[in-house]
Amino acid sequence: MFRDFFLGFIKIHILHHAEQEPVYGSYLIQELAHHGYEISPGTLYPTLHSLEKNGYLVKEDRVVDGKVRKYYSITDKGREALAEARLKIKELVSEVL
Repeated sequence: MFRDFFLGFIKIHILHHAEQEPVYGSYLIQELAHHGYEISPGTLYPTLHSLEKNGYLVKEDRVVDGKVRKYYSITDKGREALAEARLKIKELVSEVL
């Protein structure tokens, strides 16, 4: 059950950072670890692909140090979902805490 909760939190966190600037996998793994989420590439990348497939993120390939790195940016649909999630989080936090 906790895995489902945390996966939801992770998706919101990904959208939050993708709203700030384009993000890539290894950056997100480090950023999420900073907040106590130990997420493997085997969990992160399918999550990113799902968010992209569902229209919340868009992917752009960039060459960095001779290698292709996939950057993800938030879409308008992602911004709407993030705004709604923020409202729900605020409501939940005020009720639970």
